[in-house]
Amino acid sequence: MGPGQVPGRGGVRVDRIMSGQAQAAADDTLQASDDSGGALIVADELPDGLVVADHAGCVTVFNSAAGRLTGIKPSRALGQDVRHVLPLQDIDGRNWWAHARPYHGLSTRTRHPERSLYLPCGTELLVTVGYVRDPRREARSGWHREPGAVRRIVITMRGAQQRARLERSRADLVSTVAHELRSPLTSVKGFTATLLAKWPRFTDDQKLVMLETVNADADRVTRLITELLDVSRIESGRIEVHRQLVDVPQRASRIIAGRVAAGESPGRFGLEVRGELPETWLDADKVDQILGNLVENALRHGAGTVTTVVEPLRIAGSPGVAVSVRDQGEGIAPESAVRVFRQFWRAKRRGGAGLGLFIVKGLVEAHGGTIAVQQAPGGGAEFRFTMPASTPDFG
Repeated sequence: MGPGQVPGRGGVRVDRIMSGQAQAAADDTLQASDDSGGALIVADELPDGLVVADHAGCVTVFNSAAGRLTGIKPSRALGQDVRHVLPLQDIDGRNWWAHARPYHGLSTRTRHPERSLYLPCGTELLVTVGYVRDPRREARSGWHREPGAVRRIVITMRGAQQRARLERSRADLVSTVAHELRSPLTSVKGFTATLLAKWPRFTDDQKLVMLETVNADADRVTRLITELLDVSRIESGRIEVHRQLVDVPQRASRIIAGRVAAGESPGRFGLEVRGELPETWLDADKVDQILGNLVENALRHGAGTVTTVVEPLRIAGSPGVAVSVRDQGEGIAPESAVRVFRQFWRAKRRGGAGLGLFIVKGLVEAHGGTIAVQQAPGGGAEFRFTMPASTPDFG
């Protein structure tokens, strides 16, 4: 048993063993624990696979997560040579141990950043390696810690499934964006090229129709790019909420008026305000975006009258507001209700990039609210979101 280790359940307890997120400071973390005897954490309680090998390559820690990821029983790995227990290979099939030479490489090396490595069976692992080295004495400069001989190496491992899902999601995003951009850009290019080549041949009315089509398609491209920027901000947690006093029914009325001005029948819409609403301090632009997306979704995928209901609500004992947007269409099947707020979800593939409801959810949650979909009282779908009515100082 190496220095700084005490027996623990399911293997060995190490001075301070980091999770995968903290592996970037592996050498510093473990070295600091040598100096201070920091908090003890049971290796088997870590969510990531953890393997520790001593200066000779003998495995001293092989936690349960490492066993699940590799299919190797921890009891069989302990005391064995780590290079035999984990015969890691790179993507080209080269032996990682022979290529990286962790025990015989540069004495200044402290870690290997996370990378994909493979077991002979083909299992992909995201592996990070950190070094704990012996201190070295320098007579001319006094005592200080410098990288020396390897005392032990610390390996953390994660499964690659989550990364694969993220890569598939990015691929879906690229594919969707390419598909959504192709149609309007083709239209814009076609009409502008035709007008430039044959301008005198067209009447003013024909020119007007083509320019209106180009303008509408340019708006469509702009809207898609805006949605993509919103998705990026939501996923990175960079949504900024600029609060001001907002009259929610008034904002809803403006959204409806805009749809009527765009050609929808006034009889297609309804607006109900129930009870005395509290002062609501929200981001006006984002409230417009939320209401606009929900109303457009109801018009596109629903039927009958689209009714917006605004009412007061108590949220955790504090005042808030609830807004419901209802239609009279077929509604949303219960099995689909859990998916409607995901990226690229589209009912019956009826146009759009499938990002609107994902953005709505992100904007609502940025205000500290919640959103859900259910069956409307008279049939159809009802999207209902709630938001706390923050005070002016937002304290």
